[in-house]
Formats: sequence, C-alpha cells, structure tokens
Amino acid sequence: MAAEQRMIEPFEANQIKYTNGHRIVSYGTSSYGYDIRCSDEFKLFTNINSAIVDPKNFDSNSFVDVKSDVCLIPPNSFALARTVEYFRIPRNILTICLGKSTYARCGIIVNVTPFEPEWEGYVTLEFSNTTPLPAKIYANEGVAQVIFFESDEECEISYKDRGGKYQGQHGVTLPKI
Repeated sequence: MAAEQRMIEPFEANQIKYTNGHRIVSYGTSSYGYDIRCSDEFKLFTNINSAIVDPKNFDSNSFVDVKSDVCLIPPNSFALARTVEYFRIPRNILTICLGKSTYARCGIIVNVTPFEPEWEGYVTLEFSNTTPLPAKIYANEGVAQVIFFESDEECEISYKDRGGKYQGQHGVTLPKI
C-alpha cells in the first residue's frame, strides 16, 4: 500500500541494517510499520540569547543550524531535525510515531506527533537528550518507527480539509500558531 500510493518517498521495502559494510541503526519496512531516518539538517537548541521558550512566540534565534552526518546534543537539551522520507497520508490512515529502542536505551527521547489523515510533508523530529552527557544522533539512519492505523471508512474532516498549519512542510519546521 505504501509504495503503490506513494505514501513514503523514498520507500525502502526491506529493513536496512548495513551501509557500505558498516552496521547502522536500521530503517525501512518493519513488522507493522516503517522505520524512518533523520536527514543531515538539524536545529540545535541553545540558550545563548536567554530567550524564553514560548510556543506562541518562538524565537528562531534559540537554534543553531547544523548540517552534518552527526549531531551532538548537549546534556539536558534538544535538537530538531527532519526526516529523509516525505509522507503522504491517505484519508483513512492515522499514524503514531515512537522512538527506536536503540536511542531510548541511551536516554534519548524521539518525539513526533501523529500524522493525521491527508497530512503531507517531511516530518519534523525532536530529540531530547535526558542525560548529563552529550548525545549523538546519526543522520541517514533509523530514529523512529511509524505505526499505521487504517480505518474502515474515511475521516469526516482531514488535516488538509482544516488547512493544517504544518501541511506540506519541507525543512525543519519551528512552532507556529
């Protein structure tokens, strides 16, 4: 279904565990979902400007842009990234996304909100480092698993119908109201 309806691009039908002969955090199709990757575009949170974290008036100067194969998140801080994969969610599908156990076992929480019916775009990911040490996030490797729920009928009002503010996002997207 995912390949035929172009729900995920690029789509990997298998579970990929090695790249260039090196073991990686796996991505691709899993038992009941899809393991997504983060790209090499990160926004690393910083308190240089001593701003207040306000979801209604978020200061973009609270982030430093990082383009790298690895992102080092300072202790007790967080970073945003985007997925490698672009999603197109059908009108009768809802997803939930959970962090992979490899990161969870290191004290790194991957937070993603559900992908609602007819939402489309690159997913903005949030990585929280709950440890007192710096933490590494690897670009182009698996970071979270998307679980798909299919309804017997289409939803009455989709994300697209509501004109959702995060529809069609392309880069790492900051909070909007």
